Amino acid sequence: MGTYSFKMPDVGEGVVEAEIVEWHVKVGQIVTEDETLVDVMTDKATVEIPAPTSGVISELIGEPGDILAVGSVLLVIETDGAGNTQTAKAETPKPTSPPAKPVVSAPLAPVKPVEHVPSTTKKPLASPAVRKRALEQDVNLAQIPGSGPAGRISHRDLDDFIAAGGRLGVSAPAGQPRVGETTTKIIGLRRRIAQNLSASKRNIPHFSYVEEVEMDALENLRAHLNATRKDGQPKLTPLPFLALALIKVLPGFPGANAHFDGENLTQFAPVHLGVATATPNGLMVPVVKHADAMDIWTLAAEIARVTAAARDGAGTKDELTGSTITITSLGALGGISSTPVINAPETAIIGVNKLMEKLVLEREVVVARKVMNLSSSFDHRIVDGFDAAQMIQAVKACLENPATLFMWDLPDEANIDKHFDHWRWPRWLSLCNSRWAIGA
Repeated sequence: MGTYSFKMPDVGEGVVEAEIVEWHVKVGQIVTEDETLVDVMTDKATVEIPAPTSGVISELIGEPGDILAVGSVLLVIETDGAGNTQTAKAETPKPTSPPAKPVVSAPLAPVKPVEHVPSTTKKPLASPAVRKRALEQDVNLAQIPGSGPAGRISHRDLDDFIAAGGRLGVSAPAGQPRVGETTTKIIGLRRRIAQNLSASKRNIPHFSYVEEVEMDALENLRAHLNATRKDGQPKLTPLPFLALALIKVLPGFPGANAHFDGENLTQFAPVHLGVATATPNGLMVPVVKHADAMDIWTLAAEIARVTAAARDGAGTKDELTGSTITITSLGALGGISSTPVINAPETAIIGVNKLMEKLVLEREVVVARKVMNLSSSFDHRIVDGFDAAQMIQAVKACLENPATLFMWDLPDEANIDKHFDHWRWPRWLSLCNSRWAIGA
């Protein structure tokens, strides 16, 4: 029987460490080769680690949330084979010479006997008045941590305990667990989200801009398209229209469709649209690749597909990485305004808020209008405030005049080759098809 020390494998792509997310085995469990042992998370993805051999788990190294370097021991398996660990026992060396004669030390001085110290009583320390009140309130003083000297329970400790409904009061000593409180170690995807958002707010100077958009014309168009859509076509929400508006205006604001790592700025011609999505495992950003080459129906279907895959945990690595700009929505709970956090290394994020009716004054007449706020954040190192405001105003104009979403300005003859490159031709044709379909 041998011992197999299984080390954290190299999962590729330059990963040097991984976080333990969940153990699927325990000490003493029999495992077979290729059986899943543990889930680990890198900065790229969550990976299932299979057993390299069959045997019995004798030791697990680390707990969920611990980060281990690639090449360090992950677990130990007792196998029927030779294993991969030397376990030879060191033999006790035989004496080669007679033992030395014992050295007789000087007699020790008589030790003074120590008086017996009675053990501290387990009875809680409290004054008679506190004990009387506790008895009247039917409260067990042993459940109350005292804040006074030597843990003495004061009237305030008793009041806090009673005010908390029988739970430990606010005056409990630091580090003392409280009844009704739960502390959970943040691990896995939730910790990764926390780290990424903290890095974004720490490193990126956010500039936020909120603008109100009248949605009556767009809502009328959206209702018409949904009522006349063909079998298999998805129901349109405001998000595909916002995506089309961004796609239309971004060529004029290339700094907003970009990545900035603190030193180098990479601007993108195609739009790889991230869609911030709440999932049971936390916030994810699935990506619609080459959104600029899609018509309204394809765009809506792809947004629905990648967000559903993210919520179901079926999103692939390619679908969860590579966005160049992100949109976010809280749906019906969107509120009137928000300050979205930029999905680093991107430079912009656009959020939609709740659609609501509002009374406005038009030509001295009060009328009801459907309005919605756009809440955006920009990396102020790259996008100036004036440019950010201009971009959102351009998006607002597209949404308030939705027919323009399906029109594309033809370039002048001198720039036609530059304008219609390999990625813009399919987009222009698809938009034309969408316009003709609407007219039909």
